[in-house]
Amino acid sequence: MERLQKVIANAGVASRRKAETLIATGHVTLNGKVVKEMGIKVDSTSAHIEVDGVPLTREKKVYYALYKPRQVISAVTDDKKRRVVTEYLEDIQERVYPIGRLDYDTSGLLLLTNDGDFANMMMHPKYKVDKTYVAKVSGLPTAEMLRQLRKGIMLEKRKTAPAKVKIISTDRRKNTAILSITIHEGMNHQVKNMLAAVGLPVSKLKRETYGFLTLDGLVSGEYRALKPIEVAEFKKIAELNQKPKHKNRPKLSRHD
Repeated sequence: MERLQKVIANAGVASRRKAETLIATGHVTLNGKVVKEMGIKVDSTSAHIEVDGVPLTREKKVYYALYKPRQVISAVTDDKKRRVVTEYLEDIQERVYPIGRLDYDTSGLLLLTNDGDFANMMMHPKYKVDKTYVAKVSGLPTAEMLRQLRKGIMLEKRKTAPAKVKIISTDRRKNTAILSITIHEGMNHQVKNMLAAVGLPVSKLKRETYGFLTLDGLVSGEYRALKPIEVAEFKKIAELNQKPKHKNRPKLSRHD
């Protein structure tokens, strides 16, 4: 027995969070009846589940890396008719969706899948999968600004985890700088908001790495399937990051 939203996500319809929204808004039927209850458990092998009248079918799990261009929405559809990331994977038969999001005007590495468990693992902060961004900012970073970012910034009434930050270059004449910043959380506009909070508004942003994965071999708008060994490595990293790290304790002698 599995939670209904998990079954929907694993079928490649949407992320688990989006699946919860679909349930709450009456888009899902279970054995012919609309269900809006969260947490209901079903037998995915025998239950008849439909989303907007389309029966659920189990798809082969697939994983892709896309070099997202700027001015593209990290979604499957857009009510404003703007271009969405799945349009770049038109020849893919499975129904994939983006893992997390990159802002409309942010470019870079985006993962897509129809595996709900994998998507949750990549997005949830507790798995601590690092994502590195390169940001062009207005202003010249000071030691104090960098210290604040490395310590964590108060955003939306909570403090972010410490970021790894380094200066790539500065242009004193134009009063701009290029920074590398690594985080493992995924709050909305997090990198932009963190930098703005210390007085470094972002004019251009690009995600260059996701965990160990890079944009190598891709140009803007291109995608590739992840290798099985890459998927396995992501799962291994997430599993290791969950385990508590014990500090080495000094060994006691027989006389202690």
